[in-house]
Amino acid sequence: MKERDQLRAGALGDALAAYAVEHHLLPGIDDPDARRVLLAQLIDSLHRVEYPRRLLTRDVSSRRADPADEEYFDPIRAAVYYSRHGDHDEACWLVFLFVAYGKGKRTGWRLVRDVYGRLGQGGRWDWATASADPSGIAGWIAAHAEDLWPNGTPRPFGAHRQHETVMPSARTIETYVAWIGMAGHRAKFDAAVIANGHDARRAFDALYRGMSSVYRFGRLARFDYLTMLGKLDLAQIEPGSTYMAGATGPVNGARLLFGGDENAPMTKQWLDAQLLDLDSHLGVGMQVLEDALCNWQKSPTVFKPFRG
Repeated sequence: MKERDQLRAGALGDALAAYAVEHHLLPGIDDPDARRVLLAQLIDSLHRVEYPRRLLTRDVSSRRADPADEEYFDPIRAAVYYSRHGDHDEACWLVFLFVAYGKGKRTGWRLVRDVYGRLGQGGRWDWATASADPSGIAGWIAAHAEDLWPNGTPRPFGAHRQHETVMPSARTIETYVAWIGMAGHRAKFDAAVIANGHDARRAFDALYRGMSSVYRFGRLARFDYLTMLGKLDLAQIEPGSTYMAGATGPVNGARLLFGGDENAPMTKQWLDAQLLDLDSHLGVGMQVLEDALCNWQKSPTVFKPFRG
């Protein structure tokens, strides 16, 4: 661990100790190894969460936005590129495609590239085209499902949506376009912020709940999508909850932390409130807590980095 990370881990360790004394015991990290691993997971999660914001300060090549460029295409860097060049809709659309399809461990951004770039057959399914003809892109995906995901290839979806398949994603995209509406992303997000008194957390919650209309885009997909919009300054929102309802890994991690056992009889609502209180001490944000606890509970005393 680098010196800067060691200092951060030390400060987080002190904050955990203070919380345990002042608020609630944390029996899940009584074991020094469990405490060390949780701190390492917090640092690892901070790196992932802070990475998109670092991109905002760097130059981004137009090659990052070209789906035909197998070596350089990257949907998040592409989102930064388009945002920087004044195309807010295209930036948000690429964030959605990033979350919807993810990065395959063996195939990288292939599925995002193939959908966005129409399998190299001419044109792109960019936002202007997809939003003008949502049934068209849905029909195209259905017609090219075998080309997008041939039999015998590794599963191309990212780890957070590893149980998804190509065919249902046609309806996911169609319902996403309907959710955003003809006025576009900025109007959608600004309306949520205004309606909620410019409270970033309340606006996040309103969008999170409203996004339930997007087909097969569940708790984690909505959480990942909306938090990424916030990190890239595409919407003035931030999560004020880990949204435990429907979660498994983060819930097990929270129960282990607060109860010493992943089966401890603690409600998701209570755990969410405790995590909000804990973050007032740690100051890392709810996404970091959700991510770190999920990864920590998989191996509480031996650090295993998440690379999905």
